[in-house]
Amino acid sequence: MKLSSWTLVFLAWLVAALSALGALFLGEVMGLTPCVLCWYQRIAMFPLVIVLAVGLFPLDPRVYRYALPLALVGLLIAVYQMLLTAGYIPESATPCTKGVPCSLVQAQWLGFITIPLLSLFAFLVINALLIASYFQSKK
Repeated sequence: MKLSSWTLVFLAWLVAALSALGALFLGEVMGLTPCVLCWYQRIAMFPLVIVLAVGLFPLDPRVYRYALPLALVGLLIAVYQMLLTAGYIPESATPCTKGVPCSLVQAQWLGFITIPLLSLFAFLVINALLIASYFQSKK
């Protein structure tokens, strides 16, 4: 089944919106204080909700030009944090000098799903959908 460019951008928006709401829920309702890397990922994710929504009505086939840089930066930060939490990067090589350590796992579901993993997955999906939208609009 082939999805239209609009559907791909809408799905990217949906992932970004759910991720932003999830981040707000974890911080404001559950009281989990985000680390510095989490803040950087939020800085990349929150504008995606607006940028992708503006690109949908009417569909701007070049919305990937505005959204993909944010999504790529967020993905790189998420990968960095995953490597940090896995122990591949030493804690001393992080910007988290005050407050919550960036390698701290504050929540874990099903024994392996962590907040950094959810962020990584969300950014991977958004990037994949935006790249698919780019190739769909080229046809």
